[in-house]
Amino acid sequence: MITKRIIPCLDVRDGRVVKGVNFEGIRDVASPVEMARFYNESGADELVFYDITASVEGRALFTDILKQVAGEIFIPLTVGGGINTLADFDRVLKCGADKVSVNSGAIRSPQLIREAAQRYGDQCVVLSMDVKRVNGQYRIFAKGGREDTGMDALEWAEFAVNSGAGELVVNSIDTDGVKAGFDLELLSAIASRVSVPIVASGGAGRAEHFLQLFQQCPKVDAGLAASIFHFRQVDIGELKRYLKDNGVEMRL
Repeated sequence: MITKRIIPCLDVRDGRVVKGVNFEGIRDVASPVEMARFYNESGADELVFYDITASVEGRALFTDILKQVAGEIFIPLTVGGGINTLADFDRVLKCGADKVSVNSGAIRSPQLIREAAQRYGDQCVVLSMDVKRVNGQYRIFAKGGREDTGMDALEWAEFAVNSGAGELVVNSIDTDGVKAGFDLELLSAIASRVSVPIVASGGAGRAEHFLQLFQQCPKVDAGLAASIFHFRQVDIGELKRYLKDNGVEMRL
């Protein structure tokens, strides 16, 4: 049985870790370097680093802070934000990232997924999807959840995987920061269409939500969260032991 993963996420703006609700109301949390060190020691399986305003501001990702973060950890690091070209992939990988997450850049240039997969391998290319229900349809949103692209999320997931994306991070805007549980309906719908690892994001509020996720969506490989880990509401080591005690295969 494949072990499930617990992944904290650093949303970085202006060099600081921040957190909001439904992608709004952003507040400052901490230094990304300190947080990375903490999570490396806490038993996190991986770490995700998003430069959340790079795409909106039309600039390159902060590489100086990224290098410091990569230097603090010995777990896989996925990095996203302002990834629009193969040169962006190259720059981020040279800073120490193991995987590169594309979102708005792939929406603008879908061929980027295939080109990156061919150059760096499928396992390196992660498609991050910001999804929200609009009139009963799962829609893809761009620019940090600000812009409805009109694209069908299920079709986009399938296209991306067929193009070479080796992993999907599915962010539910409807549940983001609300802490009422993951969007199981959305996750199940996407899992039925693709065969690559899926990371669930948006909605975790307590340990039981992760158990619910892995029990009800067995095809989902990982649970990602930010504020509940940042504010020590859930301890990653305790969470993994709780999940293992309840029959979920974990790496302790």
